[in-house]
Formats: sequence, structure tokens, C-alpha cells
Amino acid sequence: MSATHEVLNQAPPLAPFSTADDPALLEALRRDGAGWGEQRVRDLGALAGSEEVQEWSRQVEEQPPRLRTHDRYGHRIDEVEFHPAWHRLMTVAVEQGLHAAPWAEDRPGAHLVRAAQFYVWSQAEAGHGCPVSMTYAAVPALRAQPELAAVYEPLLASRTYDYGLRPPLGKAGLIAGMSMTEKQGGSDVRANTTQAVPAGDGSYLITGHKWFTSAPMCDVFLVLAQTPGGLTCFLMPRVLPDGTRNRMHLQRLKDKLGNRSNASSEIEYDGALAWPVGEQGRGVRTIVEMVNMTRLDCVLGSAAGMRAGLRQALHHTSHRRAFGAELADQPLMRNVLADLAVESEAATVLAMRLAAATDRAQAGDEQEAALRRLGLAVGKYWVCKRGSAHAAEALECLGGNGYVEESGMPRIYREAPLLSIWEGSGNVAALDVLRALAKEPAGLDALLAEADAAAGADARLDAAIARVRAALPGLADPQRAQLGARRLAEEIALVLQGSLLVRHSHPAVADAFCASRLGGDWGNAFGTLPAGTDLGPVLERARPKDLA
Repeated sequence: MSATHEVLNQAPPLAPFSTADDPALLEALRRDGAGWGEQRVRDLGALAGSEEVQEWSRQVEEQPPRLRTHDRYGHRIDEVEFHPAWHRLMTVAVEQGLHAAPWAEDRPGAHLVRAAQFYVWSQAEAGHGCPVSMTYAAVPALRAQPELAAVYEPLLASRTYDYGLRPPLGKAGLIAGMSMTEKQGGSDVRANTTQAVPAGDGSYLITGHKWFTSAPMCDVFLVLAQTPGGLTCFLMPRVLPDGTRNRMHLQRLKDKLGNRSNASSEIEYDGALAWPVGEQGRGVRTIVEMVNMTRLDCVLGSAAGMRAGLRQALHHTSHRRAFGAELADQPLMRNVLADLAVESEAATVLAMRLAAATDRAQAGDEQEAALRRLGLAVGKYWVCKRGSAHAAEALECLGGNGYVEESGMPRIYREAPLLSIWEGSGNVAALDVLRALAKEPAGLDALLAEADAAAGADARLDAAIARVRAALPGLADPQRAQLGARRLAEEIALVLQGSLLVRHSHPAVADAFCASRLGGDWGNAFGTLPAGTDLGPVLERARPKDLA
């Protein structure tokens, strides 16, 4: 009997690998004073690419969380059950300090190191990054109420993942979520109808419906609700100090396109107890810093997704033959891969620059704080929007193999749109760019100064900077400004990325970026880098062996 099934011309398994094997990432750490954390990043990157962690990621994707509203006797319990691998992923993330640990680490570069760790670890599994990111972002918002921050911040920054239904102050570590979105308002949180009434002891009782609350198994939540003084921020525990469950009832889990490992829910608050954070009527202002921090993680997550997709594409095409040659050696595929590599690196350098600005802003640097404010809105708009197109092209590099769940590419593809939607979809982010330009001119000055640091190095970049400056007078007309908001946000993002690449990346990467993204010699799809682009160094840099 002859054998009819012989496996030929298939790429070998990718794992083990290191997600930290990334020149743009490691160079950013060294460049911005965070080289002390490089070994942390390398160790975590090696773990992220291990066969064990890759298996955890598969398990939580294939066996998503389940809601149990009642126990067998009919008692309301509002529990979400997770696969054990979820808790393993969360344990590593918390022990490595990817959540709120940087707020307790008084060391220059702490936020940049944490950003690099988040970048390498989320390439293993992105869903559990949601509660990790929200915990990171909760701390600066909570500081609007110093007496609450004094009690809860050390627990939020703890490196112990203490999962379970117990009063928060009796636990060794806490995870925080946020509960803002309502069905009638979405991003327009001022339209929220959830009400908070004083309980007489400094606390409030909150009643209303939240349409989208991710990670409902967190220990505490920042919640927006209306008070007599206006929209106000509150801290709400899932379990009350006396050990009873707070009156927050899970109605259902969302059946989402992606982000399947993470539970997202609709919640009814029926007189749930909470404590105010900040002044009455200042809820939006209080929550803004939390939004900025989660936006940073949206940019980091999108950059991480691009790097993960690029790795898959490079690996597959290096081991797959078609029409007599390896795919990776064929001219058109080389152009596609190089184009994907350029986009990935541009996203990474911008994400790391914004993380470095976070460190400097926390240290009191006002110019860096202004750059970060505008840069986050710009990066959130452009990098997160590019993530979906990048994932689609990377998937296509694997052909039919990429469309199969076992390849891991569908997970990357489904995850990408989330980061463009979370914390404000494209229009919200573009309008926020206009708002920042109008209300905080220091941000524009800081961003142009950053771009001008590369002035004279590339004529295409100089011309792009001039186009941005020429567009600014048009902002005086609100109608015209809004119609052009997306174009302006894109131009600013590309100028910022171009400046960073010209100054810090390999000349071939910078040249490819400026020729295509800034010089206009580029098609509407990846793989259209102009003729004469030096693809060799771009691809070699995208396949680093090790920088040590």
C-alpha cells in the first residue's frame, strides 16, 4: 500500500521565538534612558514566544469566559468563569509589573520599560491586556481623590495577582476596570443617564445601565454617573467591605468579533455603593488621564499586533516555495514584506516615543507633557487604524494557511479593529486632535519641534512638515477643520513617524518610509514601495538575530 499523505512545503512551527528580538524596540530603550530594563524585556519576550505560553494563548481563545448569573439554588452570584490559562497569563503580567507597578517604581524610564514589556507580552495574547491596561490607567485618575489613592494605589501597584471574590482591602493585589459607556451615548459620556445619590456617609448609591464594561471580574471600577453637580467619577468595589456582593448585576457577556479571551459585559447597577473620585461635575476631567493612559496602550497594542503579523509573514514566506523559489526571495513578495516591516517599525518607534514622553511628563517636563497629549490623539488615530490593514496583508502572505485558525493569524486579524475603536474610534480621535490643537497650542509647538529635529535630513520630510504648517490656518473655520480632521491627523502622524525614523532607524527604512508615505510614490496597497527602494536592509532588520 503506497503512502498518499506526505507533508511537503509547509513552514515548520514558529515557536519558540522571542518577541523582544526587535531592533526598533531595544534601540528605543537604550536611546531614552531605559536600558536598565532591557534584560527584563528580553526575558519576558522569550517567555512570550515559548511553546508553553503559545499554548496558553490558544486555550483562552478557544475556550472563552462564561457568565454564571445564579448558583444552583437561585442566588445571584454574577460570576465569570475563565480558563485556567487566563489566570496564568494574568499572573505573569502582574508579576512583571505590566499593570500599575511603574507608578510605584520611582526610576527614570519606568513607564518606557513597562511599555516595552506590554508590547512584547501582548504579542502572546492580547485579550488579557485589557484589565492590565485599565489597572495601569486607573492610578492617575484615582489620585484626584488623595485619601482613596493612599489606600488603593499600593494594592493596585502590587505585583501579586490575587484573583477571587473578596473585599478589596483584604487582598494582596487589585485589578481595576472602568465602566463608562452607555447604550444611548457611546463616546458621548455626557449623555450618560446613570444616577448617583448620596448615601449619607460620604458614599453614593448608583443606579443605571452600562452598555460595555470590559473585565467585569476586576476588584474595583471607575464609574461615571450623574449627580446634582453633574457627571462625576466614582470608585466602585465588586465586593463591599463587609464581604457582601455589591449590587452590580451582569446581564450578559458581549459576543465580540475578537478579544474573545476577555469578558466584556452589560451591567445593571441597582443602588451599588461607590465613593466619589474628584469633584462633582468634574467626572470627564477626572477620567481624561485614564483615557490617555489606555490610549497609549492602544497604540502599543496595535504596534505589537503589527510586529506579530510581520513575524508570521516572514516565517511562512521564508519556508514556503512557489513557482520554483522561496516566496520570500520573489521580488513582489519582498516588496510586500518590506512594506509591512516599514509600517511595523514606524508604529513601534512612535509608540515608544510616546511612552518615553510619559516618563518625562511624570517628572514634570511640560513640553513632553504637551507632546504626549497631542501625540497620543494622533497615534491613537493613525497607528490603530493602520493595524487592521496591516493584519489583513500579513494574513494574505500566508495564503489559505493564514485563514485557518491554527495559524494564529485570524486572532491577530480580529483583534486589530478593537484598538481602533476602544477609547474613541477614528472620528473621535481625529476630533480630539482638533480639540488639542485649539485648546493646547503648546502641544503643536512641541510636536513641530520634535519633527523639526530632523529638518534638512530628508527633503520629503521637510515638505511634509511644511504641508502640516500650511494646513493649520484652516482650523479657524470649524466646518472646514472637521471635514479635514482625518487628513490632518494622518499627516501629523506620518510627519512624526518620519522624523523618528530619519533620526533613529536604518537609513534604508527611513528612505522607504519617506519615499512612500511622505513622497507620494506609493500605491493604495502594501507592496507598492517605489522602484529602487533598497529592500535588503529593511528585510534584514525585520529579521534580527540578536542585538546583544
